[in-house]
Amino acid sequence: MRVTQYKTMLTEDKKVKLEKEFSVNAPTVDKVMNSPEKVSKLAYDILRLHEQTEEYLYMVCLNTKCALTSVFELSHGNVNSSIFSVRETLQKALLANAVSIIVMHNHPSGDPTPSKEDVDVTKRLGEAGKIVGIQLLDHLIIGDGRFCSLKE
Repeated sequence: MRVTQYKTMLTEDKKVKLEKEFSVNAPTVDKVMNSPEKVSKLAYDILRLHEQTEEYLYMVCLNTKCALTSVFELSHGNVNSSIFSVRETLQKALLANAVSIIVMHNHPSGDPTPSKEDVDVTKRLGEAGKIVGIQLLDHLIIGDGRFCSLKE
């Protein structure tokens, strides 16, 4: 399967558009993201989140059949935090025509135990997503060799 990462850019008339950042063949990644294990494969094999020394937050956009359509880097933080915006996250999901999303981030410490902030952000994003019709399916926290699914 081919994984494509996008970013948002402004046009000359100051409108937001999607722009392809990179695309890579990913034979180990399943196109249908219908389990935390399949999403974690993307996090480990392609994004290599478990090897990062700072927190990275990513969003996976899915169509009606839970097939991966795009990936966005939402934030690059420091060793123990990352800035997150519900508004910008949903803007990207809407531009990508996502029906549902999955977010994931790493804990550089290697311990995927969710913090209070992780749980709070997940609730806020889920509630806001319902308003605009984009379902938050899960939030994965990637650690060293293991992950935590907030849905489970």
